[in-house]
Amino acid sequence: MVTATDQSDVSPVAHASFAAFRHRGFQMYFLGTAAAMLADNIEHVISYWVIFQKFHSPTLGGFAVISHWLPFLAFSVYTGALADRFDPRRIIQIGMVLFMGVSIAWGVLFMTGTLQPWHARVLLIIHGCAGVLWSPASQLLLHDIVGPAELQSAVRLGATARYLGMLCGPAIGGALLLALGPAHGIFVNALIYLPMLLWLWKAPYGPRFRKETPAPRPAVRGFGDVFATFRTIGGNPTVLCMTLLAGGAAFFIGNAYQAQMPGFAQDLGHGDPGMSYSMLLAADAAGALVAGFVLESRGLLRPAPRTALVLAMAWCCALGSFGLAASYPLALGLLFIAGFVELSFNSMAQALVQLNAPPAIRGRVIGVFSMAANGMRTFSGLTVGMLGGLIGIHGSLSLSAAVLCVVLGCLLVFQAKAHAPAVPG
Repeated sequence: MVTATDQSDVSPVAHASFAAFRHRGFQMYFLGTAAAMLADNIEHVISYWVIFQKFHSPTLGGFAVISHWLPFLAFSVYTGALADRFDPRRIIQIGMVLFMGVSIAWGVLFMTGTLQPWHARVLLIIHGCAGVLWSPASQLLLHDIVGPAELQSAVRLGATARYLGMLCGPAIGGALLLALGPAHGIFVNALIYLPMLLWLWKAPYGPRFRKETPAPRPAVRGFGDVFATFRTIGGNPTVLCMTLLAGGAAFFIGNAYQAQMPGFAQDLGHGDPGMSYSMLLAADAAGALVAGFVLESRGLLRPAPRTALVLAMAWCCALGSFGLAASYPLALGLLFIAGFVELSFNSMAQALVQLNAPPAIRGRVIGVFSMAANGMRTFSGLTVGMLGGLIGIHGSLSLSAAVLCVVLGCLLVFQAKAHAPAVPG
């Protein structure tokens, strides 16, 4: 049976600013990731706008959110297992082809005026499946590109690339929508996925290029893989703790507060479309971008489970305070802080999981982490959204943050006991 070794105290080599960028392959990975996430968000802007204008269906809008995250919950372990078994570059390329195909299909339906609700549901599901093919395999590829010594830098900068795409996507999507219209705009969007697709074609990474003796690659065995991976994770306190951290953060809060931002903006006196509202939407993404560049340039926050948990608790405090804020400038600052600490703890947790995962099943372990970090966001609409319908969105966000903070405190105690030295009998 494969076991996980706890390397939570492994120290990286002496810090160099933006260490991962020393690898030319990572430079291309960074640009390709930023471009793919940009295209992902542009597609959301254009397709969601057309869906709203055509159908005015809150149910279809809710389905869009569920279809985006549910595939991560259902299939992350399986796509991670596929990345263990086969070349992760090809798994990512399949995801990029699906993304491009969905954008082209949207464009054809927009141009011909034949879009129906069932078309939208099918395309939204395929888009979600493309995302789950991309995510675990791309994290596994990072290990091949930079190796374990500079993995935290690569994970943190990779997350920064994703936030860069998320921050720029709405603005560029809106510009394409205005300049070219929805059909031509989304056709252009399909081309933005090409850099990642083409670079991976000849990128010298993956199983054939690994110098060490290849670990046995177990076959994909359905539910057996899931249970075996969970047993392996259960035997490693660091991996277990970081996975529970990611799952708890996604379940209780996730990004559900962003869907409620119009309500927060209205209560803060900036509910009308405009610069003030856009700044509120972009504040946490901007904080994450700053975190990525500041932490990388200064070599701050050595990866450790305790540090990740404390940062996550700071995230709870920032979002809980935002939920209660009555001042627009204060709310803006709290969202910026939330974005800063969110990238910090998420990237640290991801790096610790990769460093501690057994090489033979690294993709599966990353798949479980992705299932927790992304798939559990499916339920954040209940904890923040539906609860908000009962007690108000301000109270629901603050209450969810408080409950999560208590859960994280329990994990902090568990982590401390798990790493406490044994007392001689």
